[in-house]
Amino acid sequence: MGLSMDMMPPPRRIGVFGGAFDPPHNMHVALVQTALQQLQLDALYVFPTGHAWHKSRTLSPAADRLKMAQIAFADILGVLVDAREILRDGPTYTIDTLHELQAEQAQAQLFLIMGEDQAIRLPSWHGWEEIVQTAIISVASRADPLSASSPFLPEFLPPERFQALHLPPLALSATDIRNRAATSQGIAHLVPEGVARYIDQHHLYRIDR
Repeated sequence: MGLSMDMMPPPRRIGVFGGAFDPPHNMHVALVQTALQQLQLDALYVFPTGHAWHKSRTLSPAADRLKMAQIAFADILGVLVDAREILRDGPTYTIDTLHELQAEQAQAQLFLIMGEDQAIRLPSWHGWEEIVQTAIISVASRADPLSASSPFLPEFLPPERFQALHLPPLALSATDIRNRAATSQGIAHLVPEGVARYIDQHHLYRIDR
């Protein structure tokens, strides 16, 4: 005998967070922790990018970026670092990953987590309109919560497909971290301790590597 509708468990809430993670830094960690709490997620998948069609620079080796992501998010309950985009042949498209998760988690509500800079560029993504129909777009805003300005909302996003995430202001840039590592400046205050140690041990981003 099947369950009646009022006895059915609620759909699982699954977060999706992709990026180069070259390297993963403290803002990534803060964003994941914020998303888990504010979106009340049952699980959050972290996807290091494979072949990044939208990146003009060459990324660090996939194995290093995957390992650093595993280190960065290891202690956060509910986070799963997934290597499928790295293992996938050809360009990495978010819509393909969402389709795969949808097939695996048929009743789940997906939340695609991104920063404001990514959200602004969303219409340039492959299959972006289908992305919006497949997942709630959850955009992290670094605005001062005491500011009188309105929450960030891309004009092309229907309000029902959008959810804001509120992060404390924290200016961090992977580019700056790579540049600091390249010139032997300290990065321990910018990335998780294990990531800083991995970068140092494997001489990542060093000009003389």
